[in-house]
Amino acid sequence: MTTTEFKNKFNGAVGKYRLNGLSITRLDMNDSSAQDTDTFEYVFNDELRLVGVVNADESIQEVRLYATGDTSEPTGGILLTAIATLILTTNNEYTYNDAQNVIQDIGILDRDVNQRDFDGATVRNGLEYRFSVQDHDHSTFEITVAK
Repeated sequence: MTTTEFKNKFNGAVGKYRLNGLSITRLDMNDSSAQDTDTFEYVFNDELRLVGVVNADESIQEVRLYATGDTSEPTGGILLTAIATLILTTNNEYTYNDAQNVIQDIGILDRDVNQRDFDGATVRNGLEYRFSVQDHDHSTFEITVAK
């Protein structure tokens, strides 16, 4: 999927499920020709940004959501909505319930999750979905090709 296709699918999911406040207006592209890959970035707000890696053939290799804020607070709101939207974007046939199932399989919603030291993942349709907390202020959700 190209960055244009990604943006259109992401915004399509936002519109279909009325996920207000998440539309992508323009992806900022960064050229890193030394590595034969480019990156793109979109900042939703001060606490949430999206970063992706694009191959030389212009297809997206991986996508990450970076969130900042107190990880001792329950994960919720815009972060979970953005995670669900990314899952929907990478799986055309998924419904919102399917996206919630992926989030549940990762373990983010478990009641006994230690938000200060969490690393959970699941693989679906050849893609790995991973949520991790690096320290008490930063968490990452990433979608990569499963190895």
